[in-house]
Amino acid sequence: MAGMIVISTTAVPDHVRGALSRWLIEPTAGLYVGTVSARVRDKLWNDVAASIADGAAVCIHPADTEQGFTIKTAGERRRHILDFDGLQLIGLNSQQTQETP
Repeated sequence: MAGMIVISTTAVPDHVRGALSRWLIEPTAGLYVGTVSARVRDKLWNDVAASIADGAAVCIHPADTEQGFTIKTAGERRRHILDFDGLQLIGLNSQQTQETP
């Protein structure tokens, strides 16, 4: 059964954007939305995660959880997924950089 997915990308290689646009629409730059089978979704996500380079990506898709969806991330991100007994929440890395004058 097909389900809706949302993939958000930041600074990914062009071939990743091309692969995503074959299956999903891009309503705004870096945001992909569509309805695909679980097999296609997993293949797309594996390709994105393997080719992320210096970019970042997030995938949200339906799942049999209390929230009704699951979140996957790839690449370096300030936000990360926290799992509290099956409930996915977003945490922020507290990276403080020192500026030199």
